[in-house]
Amino acid sequence: MKVKVCLSDSSCSRDESLCFSLNKHSTESSSFLSTTQQNLCQTLSVDMSAASCLLTEDQFLCSICLDVFTDPVAIPCGHNFCKTCITQHWDINVLCQCPNCQEVFKSKPELRVNTFISEMAAQFRQSAQQKASSSSSEQQAAKPGEVPCDACTGTKLKALKSCLVCLDSYCETHLEPHLTRSGLKRHQLINPVENLEGRMCTKHDKLLELFCKTDQMCVCMLCTVLDHKTHDVVPLKEEYQGKKAELGKTEAEIQQMIQKRQLKIQEMKHSVELSREDADREIADGVQVFTALKESVERSQAELIDTIKEKQRKTEKQAEGFIKELEQEISELKKRSTEVEQLLRSEDHLHLIQSFTSLNTAPPTKDWTEVSVRPPSYEGTVRRAVNQLEETLSKQMKKLFEAELKRVQQSAVDVTLDPDTTNPYFILSDDGKQVHDSDVKKNLPDNPERFDHCACVLAKQSFSSGRFYYEVQVKGKTEWYLGVARESINRKGQISLTPQNGYWTIYLRNENEYEACTHPSVCLSLKSQPEKVGVFVDYEEGLVSFYDVDAAALIYSFTGCSFTEKLYPFFGPSLNYGGKNSPPLIISPVNHTE
Repeated sequence: MKVKVCLSDSSCSRDESLCFSLNKHSTESSSFLSTTQQNLCQTLSVDMSAASCLLTEDQFLCSICLDVFTDPVAIPCGHNFCKTCITQHWDINVLCQCPNCQEVFKSKPELRVNTFISEMAAQFRQSAQQKASSSSSEQQAAKPGEVPCDACTGTKLKALKSCLVCLDSYCETHLEPHLTRSGLKRHQLINPVENLEGRMCTKHDKLLELFCKTDQMCVCMLCTVLDHKTHDVVPLKEEYQGKKAELGKTEAEIQQMIQKRQLKIQEMKHSVELSREDADREIADGVQVFTALKESVERSQAELIDTIKEKQRKTEKQAEGFIKELEQEISELKKRSTEVEQLLRSEDHLHLIQSFTSLNTAPPTKDWTEVSVRPPSYEGTVRRAVNQLEETLSKQMKKLFEAELKRVQQSAVDVTLDPDTTNPYFILSDDGKQVHDSDVKKNLPDNPERFDHCACVLAKQSFSSGRFYYEVQVKGKTEWYLGVARESINRKGQISLTPQNGYWTIYLRNENEYEACTHPSVCLSLKSQPEKVGVFVDYEEGLVSFYDVDAAALIYSFTGCSFTEKLYPFFGPSLNYGGKNSPPLIISPVNHTE
């Protein structure tokens, strides 16, 4: 048996250590080693604890169990093993050979415990336990969710690494052999993970260290020669690098998606801020308008009351004047009545006759036959006050529509006519901005997009969100249609232009009859004939509004619409009618209202 021993203090290096090579058979080794140990201790005054530098040397670890020797024995080739480990190894294997150097023995050697190495191993184990105990106080116990050390016997400490060869996880203390022992340094360590058994092939109980690209699964070495013999198999590390590269791309894509969404969040927050500003401005404008209207109503009401009261005061004053005159006349008449009554009672004949002439006639009075107090007439008083209020309201409404038109014009879009949808009788300008009827049918392909009977055409542009606005000149025309239509509308044969069929339009016929194309249709009363019509759509709000641009007045609004498809601007110049309706519909540039 050959044993390498190093005895020194903690500052010595392996090159300066005192080394001995002892070659004896098992019967002589124990005695010789014991004598040598005693001599060394006496000569160098070193006890077993002074050999601390030995405790990390490979000679004190069994190469089978990878742990400190338990009952170490030496076999004829000179290698040492735990007695139980080497015995079980030989019981399992047919050949009796050394696990390290593979030397074969004809017969199973007799095994005896090497007491010297056993004592040194005991010192190693005690030192390791003390170190582990000391380290345990510094290290943290594994918390719920953390991977515990599989080698700890008491309190399970938090594992620092997991070994894919040993299939165990180790704390700082129990990880040290994997960092210092050459045989263990080759083991693959990873960050601590649970369920290391899941890294073993369930069929062959071997480490999953390969990847089958054919079946897209991890396999062991035996799998490659059995179930996956003809498959494309690569080392797990190679597939890991490929998958890691893919994950890198995925991570970059995810980060890009995150950035896009963060930008979208900023965009939404900005939109909310703009919306808040618009809401505040609208509230302020609304409050201002309604305050003005309220003041106007209160002022008109006060004026109405004052007018009525003034008439009543005049009536009362007139009546008071008449009553005063009547009361004066009554007073004079009563006085005359008293004088006459006294004269009647008089028995003085001369006095009665002398006074008769002056008392026989009534005192002078006014003829009240035609005099009367007539209640004042209030007819038209309230109506005139309301009319005045209506004029004020109309002025306010005009200001509101001007402001509204100015806002919707901010959503102006460039629109051109689509020749693939136009009726065969129509003529489009080269720039796609004008359309009129020619009375002559052109030979055009009857593609699915084309209107073959209805006198109309769509724009090239479509809209599926947000707001858009455009203006169309209708000056001089006696009949036209304008509005928007959804993508899936019927374009062949007779068409009913109603929202139920996917059309939101208004209609002029007979020069001055305007209608909203609903079912039934709604007649529109306009103060003037529009020469330029603005069309505004708010997709999310379900709103389609039409404006008289020059008058800055609202013509009509479709509200509460539900849009789920693309919307196309819709134009119907109608028929020519022998030149009576010859002017074209013209898509005009938007001149923002000042």
